[in-house]
Amino acid sequence: MQKLFRQIPSLDLLLKKPQAVELCQKFAYSTVAEQARLLINQARQFIAQHQALPSFISEEKAFFCILEGNLQALSNVKIRTVFNLTGTVLHTNLGRGLWSEKTIEAATNAMRHHIALEFDIDEGKRSHRDNYISELLQTLTGAEAACIVNNNAAAVLLMLATFAQGKEVIVSRGELVEIGGAFRIPDIMCQAGCKLVEVGTTNRTHLADYRNAITENTAFLMKVHTSNYHIEGFTSSVSEEALVALGKAFNLPVVTDLGSGSLTNMQALNLPNEPLVQQKVAAGVDLVSFSGDKLLGGPQAGIIVGSKTMIQQLQQHPLKRVLRCDKVILSALEATLRHYLFPEKLPEALPTLNLLTQSLEELQNKAERLKNALNKRLNADYILQIEPSHAQIGSGALPTERLPSVAVTISAEKQRDLLALEKQFKAYPSPIIGRIAQGKMWLDVRSVAQFERLIEMLGNHKTKP
Repeated sequence: MQKLFRQIPSLDLLLKKPQAVELCQKFAYSTVAEQARLLINQARQFIAQHQALPSFISEEKAFFCILEGNLQALSNVKIRTVFNLTGTVLHTNLGRGLWSEKTIEAATNAMRHHIALEFDIDEGKRSHRDNYISELLQTLTGAEAACIVNNNAAAVLLMLATFAQGKEVIVSRGELVEIGGAFRIPDIMCQAGCKLVEVGTTNRTHLADYRNAITENTAFLMKVHTSNYHIEGFTSSVSEEALVALGKAFNLPVVTDLGSGSLTNMQALNLPNEPLVQQKVAAGVDLVSFSGDKLLGGPQAGIIVGSKTMIQQLQQHPLKRVLRCDKVILSALEATLRHYLFPEKLPEALPTLNLLTQSLEELQNKAERLKNALNKRLNADYILQIEPSHAQIGSGALPTERLPSVAVTISAEKQRDLLALEKQFKAYPSPIIGRIAQGKMWLDVRSVAQFERLIEMLGNHKTKP
């Protein structure tokens, strides 16, 4: 065995080889040395276990091939692009929505250049980083001002911490939502240092319930849009208009967490109805919060619009600096919002709305092309069909609503063949992510972006599942 150990070249000798010198130029000497040392240690372990020399030591070319592969793996970004064929358009686990080309351009410009983030070019003095977007949101929503943080959960936390610390917040029991990642309204209130006062019941809450709960320690009345679930049957809730009137009678602000949030009439796009931010502002709600990366179709952000006086207080709270967005997100958000100045062009400008508004005829054509491309890749063990499907918006938006869609389904006589195919799809350069249900793999074409690139990848991929 000692004879085998002696055949392992020294690290110094290996690093003097031309192949190693070339790798050091491409990567870095210290990293190349570290990875080479790891391979040498692997060789020693292999000899100890098998009393044989590993092939990558007996063949120098193989050693440097493995070494280069390991170095390349270190430099590659692990967060990979995928093709979303799950049928969920805004899939949280797959990064939610895609940005428009103008949004991408604005973000990359902010990455490459210095920008007037907190600088008023005309006045030649410092300004606030939210100013550009605040002016834009005033136009779009009718609100007096806006505040931007890194997501809607942060927006809710900031509002509670600013106005309700040590005080009480009244919320209907039917609106104590939990969203993905265990974000719960009661928990956020606890973190903000305020007390939750639940009123009504799970299915019915009346205006009198709010009125009877008001005390001298009440900070504000709060509405939470139940965007990720729906209660049906014997139900009752209080509108923002009624709550605003009650709030004025007791000199209390009203705050609404809209969650997903929308700035355009979804029904006009033949999509299920979703409350508009503009409607809540017009109803007199003092602060409205919503997300930037859901129905809005932009980057992850939490947007708060409403009373100028209250927005100024939010901006001055120490948490605002903790929760603020950087120049890339703010540039991307502004570019996204500017699309809303041209409402008729939204479905073609914003990828999210483009996917959601595709016609069944378009989806049928895509499904046929996908089926043909897959037929060339798969063997006779798999049966491909085009079937009606039901897609969903996702990310908690309109969870009970289903959008008519079309899918390519793949079935096999043996379940293990289907699981093997799923594994093969995940091994593609950009993994194909579908869903398995009813003993089939469903590849829903409504949710897939970059469809032409998907077809091209299937045509070029060399490994036949």
